[in-house]
Amino acid sequence: MQHTVIDVLIYIFEHYAEDDVDVLDDHDRLRRQLREVGFEVNTIRHALDWLNELAMKAPESDLIVDSGTSVRCYSPEEQFRLDPACRGFLHYLEANGVLEFSSRELIIERVMALDVKGIDVEQLKWIVLMVLFNLPGYENAYFSMEDLVNDSAYSALH
Repeated sequence: MQHTVIDVLIYIFEHYAEDDVDVLDDHDRLRRQLREVGFEVNTIRHALDWLNELAMKAPESDLIVDSGTSVRCYSPEEQFRLDPACRGFLHYLEANGVLEFSSRELIIERVMALDVKGIDVEQLKWIVLMVLFNLPGYENAYFSMEDLVNDSAYSALH
């Protein structure tokens, strides 16, 4: 089976993010363990690059002020990767206080960095969870998102 970068990211997050921080710091060991599970070298490399870039990113909340009345217009490339269901899910998260303007933009940027043709809402949930996990001060948003991922509450609404 051909695994995607998203598959590797979800696997890392499920198995290592909260329990074994040492493994995340030791990329050689992590690469070895991921290879043993069956992920391909290039896919692992792309996933670890994505995680490294995420660790260096921070929301740019001071640079852009959200008036609360603005509407996010998606570029054609963003629309290609984030179908209407994904865009609706991001809007839902923002309307319910899980995301802010800046965290939403970071999530969109990270989706675009995946270099995949498109993602579904379930994959987007994991990406949101990973981004929030890496943002200081977003603990409550992370826990709200974790509940959505585990309970599939959003899926039940639609």
